[in-house]
Amino acid sequence: MQRRRLGASGIAVTDICMGTMTFGSQCNERTSHDILDRAYSVGIDFYDAAEMYPVPPQAETFGRTEEILGRWLKAKPREQLIIATKITGPGHGWFSPPVRGGRTALDARQIVAAVEASLLRLQTDYIDLYQTHWPDHHMRYEDTLAALGKLIDQGKVRAIGASNETSWGLMKSLWAAERHNTARYDSVQNNFSLINRRCESELAQVCRREQISLLPYSPLGGGVLTGKYNDKLPEGARFTDYLRNGGARQKSMAQRFVNDRSLEATRRFARIAEDIGVSLVALAVAWSRQHDFVASTIIGATSVAQLDQSLEAVDLILDPETLERIDEVDVDIPCPLREDGLRRL
Repeated sequence: MQRRRLGASGIAVTDICMGTMTFGSQCNERTSHDILDRAYSVGIDFYDAAEMYPVPPQAETFGRTEEILGRWLKAKPREQLIIATKITGPGHGWFSPPVRGGRTALDARQIVAAVEASLLRLQTDYIDLYQTHWPDHHMRYEDTLAALGKLIDQGKVRAIGASNETSWGLMKSLWAAERHNTARYDSVQNNFSLINRRCESELAQVCRREQISLLPYSPLGGGVLTGKYNDKLPEGARFTDYLRNGGARQKSMAQRFVNDRSLEATRRFARIAEDIGVSLVALAVAWSRQHDFVASTIIGATSVAQLDQSLEAVDLILDPETLERIDEVDVDIPCPLREDGLRRL
């Protein structure tokens, strides 16, 4: 497993990160700890959480994932691990936490309250990477960055990052940091996969030129790139639950990922994987890792067996011919998450 620098910070991370958003919902604490132990045993030192996890977010489970991760962390050598978590931010209507008045923002008061609560749940006195889960484009970036910078000065946070941020927002934050002499983001965590390649255009250029590391989440396209949605809706799967029981926003998300174009692309990727003798999951994770602007690809799991499928990609390097075949699918079925095939979402 390779190690890569996180932006311009002094932090180096394994190029696979263990995501935890299923901990406390799709898998219980015992299973969650088994997954964490397996990831740790193969050398993964980077673990990503969020105050609003697990998903789907609910008031009664808010913070549960951090608590589960914190109890596991107590038995491990803290200085050898890189722990990342996130403050919710405005959420764009996705979820309002049952704390801080239910009106989340990225101002100084809420940032301090959120980080203190996360530190308690994680049972640690510092967070290696503290991220804004959603941007707040109605706030001045310099105010948010100044508040985050104080956490760095206090030793509570080592580096900061953004998530679900636009290219414009990332550049705006860098401009604000330079002009106002505040802390700057070292990473951006966005959705990036074989069926969602939009990060390869503008955002990739920002990352390359400004020393920002992309931390791709959902390299399996929300599970679509396992192939499990190709024949029917699988029982117990996240998008199955969203389609059957979710609200309007959850159903819309599921319909965006599970559609005729994404499923046809998945079938073609499966044939490529079969031809080179690897699983579709390994192909998808390996492809994500093979980008120069990516520091670490975030993988998730609901069981150790599922995690092991992703770990098949640890030493897998896709050759130029395979990468060309993958690109051909993208040419024929561009951006399957949009009906019009455009890269913006």
